[in-house]
Amino acid sequence: MNIDISADEPVTLKEIDLTIPTYGVAKPEKNPMFLEDRVYQGSSGKTYPFPVTERVFDEKHDKTYKAVILENKYIQITFLPELGGRIYRILDKTNNYDFVYYNHVIKPALVGLAGPWISGGIEFNWPQHHRPDTFSPVNYYTKINSDGSKTIWMSDIDQMNGTKILVGFTMYPDKAYLKVDETFSNPTDLPQTFLWWANPAVPVNENTQSIFPPDVNAVFDHGKRAVSDFPIATGEYYKVDYSEGVDISRYKNVPVPTSYMAAKSKYDFLGNYDHQKEAGLLHVADHHTSPGKKQWTWGHGDFGQSWDHQLTDNDGPYIELMVGTFTDNQPDFSWLNPHEEKHSTEYFMPYKAVGAVKNATINAAVNLEKDGDTILIAAYATSVFSNAQVILEKEDEVLLNEKTTLSPTETFTTTIQNDQFELHELTLKVLDQDENVLVQYTPEPEKIEAIPDAAKAIPNPKDIKTNDELFNAGQHLEQYRHASFRPENYYLEGLKRDKFDKRINDAYGLLLYRQGLFVESEKYFRRALERQNNHNTNPVSGFPSYHLGLSLEKQGKYAEAYDAFYKATWSADTKSVSFVAMAKIKIRENDLDNALKFINQALLFNYNDLTARAIKAHILILMKSDQAEKFLKDSLEIDNSASAVLFEYSKINPDYLDTLKHFIDTRLNDVLDLVQLYLETGQYADALSALNIYEDDNPLKSYYESYIYSKLDSQEQVLASAKLGASLSPDYIFPNRLFDVIILEYMQNINPKDGLAPYYLGNLYYDRRIYQKAQALWEKSVKLDPDYAMSYRNLSIVYYNKTNQPKKALEYLEKAFKLDPKNARLVFELDSLYQKMNHSLTDRLAFLEKHLDLVE
Repeated sequence: MNIDISADEPVTLKEIDLTIPTYGVAKPEKNPMFLEDRVYQGSSGKTYPFPVTERVFDEKHDKTYKAVILENKYIQITFLPELGGRIYRILDKTNNYDFVYYNHVIKPALVGLAGPWISGGIEFNWPQHHRPDTFSPVNYYTKINSDGSKTIWMSDIDQMNGTKILVGFTMYPDKAYLKVDETFSNPTDLPQTFLWWANPAVPVNENTQSIFPPDVNAVFDHGKRAVSDFPIATGEYYKVDYSEGVDISRYKNVPVPTSYMAAKSKYDFLGNYDHQKEAGLLHVADHHTSPGKKQWTWGHGDFGQSWDHQLTDNDGPYIELMVGTFTDNQPDFSWLNPHEEKHSTEYFMPYKAVGAVKNATINAAVNLEKDGDTILIAAYATSVFSNAQVILEKEDEVLLNEKTTLSPTETFTTTIQNDQFELHELTLKVLDQDENVLVQYTPEPEKIEAIPDAAKAIPNPKDIKTNDELFNAGQHLEQYRHASFRPENYYLEGLKRDKFDKRINDAYGLLLYRQGLFVESEKYFRRALERQNNHNTNPVSGFPSYHLGLSLEKQGKYAEAYDAFYKATWSADTKSVSFVAMAKIKIRENDLDNALKFINQALLFNYNDLTARAIKAHILILMKSDQAEKFLKDSLEIDNSASAVLFEYSKINPDYLDTLKHFIDTRLNDVLDLVQLYLETGQYADALSALNIYEDDNPLKSYYESYIYSKLDSQEQVLASAKLGASLSPDYIFPNRLFDVIILEYMQNINPKDGLAPYYLGNLYYDRRIYQKAQALWEKSVKLDPDYAMSYRNLSIVYYNKTNQPKKALEYLEKAFKLDPKNARLVFELDSLYQKMNHSLTDRLAFLEKHLDLVE
């Protein structure tokens, strides 16, 4: 790659084909994986609806990726949108130093949530740790800005919960940093949780130190289960005895795999420094929105070195310096309400020749240290500041005031001799030529602070005293996606004590609704409203009314849903989303005037809501309004990859259909997002057009098509599409959307001979822990389609794990393998079941040897 400091343009943005030696991965498992009790990074390790890859290969081949390169005279950044949008490389051109770990190969290991994961660069973990689609492409587009900067925008929709991320990576002509603008949004109708950890890997050696802010005196493990003092650990942490006092900020001092996260800090930076190369990385972000500061290492011992070999060929060890936004620990999820978005900005930059930084901003970084009677002062800047001032003060006395040029290539370092002052009496400032403060630092006096306690596990429901505590326990378990404790146990205990508890009824009803139990959820929302409205029909929160509206809408009770949504507009917390819901109903009724009135009300309270904007554009186009095109252009300024906005724009300018197809034509989940919007508004012709953007054959596509044709009174196509869906391969078909429940229940009525529709719906219900429904549906599938192996395999899981029928479980799993004798996963599952049922080692070995081709 070119590392010449000179460039024809201040900032260049290039899309190139980049060839990287790559170790391959096996094809994902076609078997649905219900890892319901798996713990991953302190949270749930469930992977459904993602297929799981369980094998990586040990041979590499050259593979070409589409890379995007941002570059100015100081830094060069390479992005790989095909690999989850990660930053592959960041080079400081001023000293030819890769201040982010540059792994010259793509060498996956089975570390990720769904299997393969790679080290190096900067990974963006969303909506949970080690994003499940690490090996999936993300959407991207580029933009040239009026100030000479250039931006690559990336977006992605989470298949599990439907939340969306939009990230802009901007490089400026004269700045040695990368600006990262993030929008976390929830276009769904339900509250969702997310976390965001940017995960820069940095190269390490005997001279590497992690630079945490000077006020960090304690660090936590995942889930705050363990705690250590910092940077000098004095107790046991990760089963290592540090009682002699060990500086765990130094890579060389941590022998085993170890995570630690800052307990708290009022500073806005995190970094690392190689004391031999005198260079490192800094991350800067407002600690009010980005409090998370973490180091992870495999450890410098034999175990860590073995992992180095698994993840790279020749690039050696690394550590992760993770930074969390709207989170300070893992797991530590935050809520996004329906149609809510949160914003944050963070920066990554190189720095050099100043030692262990004590404070940093996007403009400059400083170090202030005292060794005996020698005081070290050092400063670095991310752009050129001629006539900058470096000032050291003790109260009103100026000890040092020097003018200098600071830049990414010219740092300032000096020492003064003084044994009369304590470090905490001093303040170091760096000013620009107009005396604006670029950065400053005042050391705090040394003091002994109490180390915070580690977290305690939530008690069993019966041991919790009050309903308030039971409600909050259930909310915590939902928010943190707990792997083993179930929130419904806490809600149901609360309802035993108080049948009409408002908050618990609303929470439990919402949990049932999420599980696809729309009818069952209605009762609990009505109970919540009965208690809430007992003395006051005008409550502060509209969520129980809004949730009731959702339940009724899914049941097709639109008039009652409309009434519930309208009442929810009386409360600020549900005003906007309820107006959106009412606008959809009014479009369905062809009452465009009221639809437009409601959607304008929604946008008044939620200006950037792209779903609401698409609905408004749709209404304007139906009204033949000349305002539609300008409104669509304005909406694309918010997000040029917004699929519904692009779809509406394609009605005015067909060229935009190509743009839309570029973003979603191979992503059925994203296409169905769009289709669902038009189904909910009764715009069936648009729903069919949107569905046809996805050109491949797929059972779910055909099922949705059949449903749409039924609304268009095209009866011949209804059954034809239903039969087509039933005839297509069921491999990798893992329904996960609540609207899929409606579609799959409909399919069982329109084509009662289809044995796959109940199989698919059973998958969805089992993932949501509705085991009895899943069992009944799979048993129905077996009767209708006795030659399909996976229904037998899934029933084996139910019979063994849920209904205590091990013999029947074995019978069904053996039947599955007989029907699908090339399914290697079934060999593994059968051997595991033989072991659980105490079959002899001789018999198990004979079974494995008989199928050695699958074992290997």
